[in-house]
Amino acid sequence: MLENNQPAPMFRSRNQDNQLVSLSDYAGEKNIVLYFYPKDDTPGCTIEANDFTRLADEFAELDTAVVGVSKDTCECHVEFIKKYDLKVELLADTKGEMCENYDVWREKEKNGVKSMGILRSTFIIDKEGTIKEAMYGVSPEGHAEEVLEKVKNLGRVEETEEEPSE
Repeated sequence: MLENNQPAPMFRSRNQDNQLVSLSDYAGEKNIVLYFYPKDDTPGCTIEANDFTRLADEFAELDTAVVGVSKDTCECHVEFIKKYDLKVELLADTKGEMCENYDVWREKEKNGVKSMGILRSTFIIDKEGTIKEAMYGVSPEGHAEEVLEKVKNLGRVEETEEEPSE
C-alpha cells in the first residue's frame, strides 16, 4: 500500500478525449485528487462522480484537479460524462498499470465468489508530486466532501510551514 508523504507513482494514461495525461502535467501547478473507481455508470461510481462534479468549482479554487481512474475505455468515459454532465477528467487505465502502481487492483469476494477488481481509493497529491493522503477502501457517500476538507487543510498546512519563525 502507498503511504502519506511518499512520492506519487508516475502515471501516463489517456483521458476521455484520448489525450495523454501524466502526473508531470500538474507539477508545480495543481494538486491532484486521483480517485480510482470500479466501473463507469454503476451506482456507487455515479454517486462519487456526481459529488466530485458538484464540488468541482471549490476544488478548482484550491488549485486542485479531480481525476478519476478506472479500467473503462475512453469511449465509455465519454458516455459516462455526457450522461451525467460530469466535470471531472477520467483516465482510461485499460491495461491496469495505474491500478497496479497505486495498489488498488485487489482480490474481492462477493457472495462467496472471488475475483479481481478496483478497490475504491483516493490519493491527494500535492503540487510537488507527494502523496498527502492515501485512502483505500473508501465509501462513495460523502467522500467528495471529506476529500475537499482534506484539500482545504492541505493548503493551511503549507501556509503555516512557509511562515518565517521569529
